[in-house]
Amino acid sequence: MLLCFFLTCISFILFLKSLSLKPLPLWADEMRFLSHWFWKELSVFPIYKVIKNSLCTYTFSISSKMSFKKKYFSKVENVEESGEMSVLDLPELALECILERLPPDALCSMAGVCSSLRERCISDHLWEKHMNRKWGKVIGQAAYREWQWHLGSRAGVSNLKQNKQKSLIRLFSFGWSLSWIRSKVNDNNTPRNSLPVDSIMAWYLALETGRFWFPAQVYNRENGHVGFMLSCYDAELCYDPRTDTFQARYPPHGRRAIAIENGVQWERLRAPPIDTPPHDLHVSDCLNELSPGDHIEIQWRKNKDFPYGWWYGVVGHLETCDGDANHCRCHYSDTVVLEFNQYTPGSRWRLATIDRKDHREEGNEIDGFYGGIRKLCSDEEISMWKQLWPTDVLE
Repeated sequence: MLLCFFLTCISFILFLKSLSLKPLPLWADEMRFLSHWFWKELSVFPIYKVIKNSLCTYTFSISSKMSFKKKYFSKVENVEESGEMSVLDLPELALECILERLPPDALCSMAGVCSSLRERCISDHLWEKHMNRKWGKVIGQAAYREWQWHLGSRAGVSNLKQNKQKSLIRLFSFGWSLSWIRSKVNDNNTPRNSLPVDSIMAWYLALETGRFWFPAQVYNRENGHVGFMLSCYDAELCYDPRTDTFQARYPPHGRRAIAIENGVQWERLRAPPIDTPPHDLHVSDCLNELSPGDHIEIQWRKNKDFPYGWWYGVVGHLETCDGDANHCRCHYSDTVVLEFNQYTPGSRWRLATIDRKDHREEGNEIDGFYGGIRKLCSDEEISMWKQLWPTDVLE
């Protein structure tokens, strides 16, 4: 607008000069004098500076755009001449092979480069391998159910917040733009490029950062307390990335509070081998197969208020058997002898017997209660128990 006004004034002045030099009336001389005075005084007004600045800015912007375009096209020509490539120009199979070999932290970094790489880097098939490689030993069905419950609870909280926000929108909609309010609410609660909460990558990061407690089992609980040697108990675990260890929370025993253990190493953890809660009796399905020399785990608890732990033992011979394999008939008997050889001979914890045909929870308040039995068929499981064997015989 100011530029148009300025040009109009100049055109008007040139038009006046082009008129004949006839004597002008008095009012024309006064107007001419006023015109000279107007342009003379205009230079001190801010409007003059505004016009001047506008012209300079306009001229500078045109020259800047021309310079930018020149540099841009020059850069494009140089890229085309040099033949530079982006990682996205690689064949799909080659790019997939590269991403499969990246560690988790590199995948996270690649996911922040662009939307195309993000879609590839957060895919479940890439993170499933990392999950199995690092967490497969300690993550079982119980941990997976806990994660699904965690996601469901988060979804419930999110829905509750959305319902509250909708109620507030209805309350304050009078005199406000409803669409504007909704856009603000959505912008605050739905961040761009947020990670899908149900992805394996989200689960991996929740475990890796220690934000998710998961159920697992711990060998020789409470830092190898003598009362728990060669046992394995259920606990809730949280990873500490600074020390590469875990914090364990054990269920309360009777009136005792929750026991907490720090610094639990990876080698003392395992995923629960069977899907039986720690307070429930495991239904044994291997009793008819048990023979002397078999390795077993058996549930045991001090009293019925305590949760079960799994204790390692072997199947022994009856007193009437001499242990000769050619004449042994122990596997035909309804009585099964269990030996816990980490205890000294004569210890009340050294031997226990169960009924093969009708085994339930057996025991008393003095010696504790024996529950379900698992037969160990895996060499890896047996080797793990042998590695935990105490250096001194227990009383």
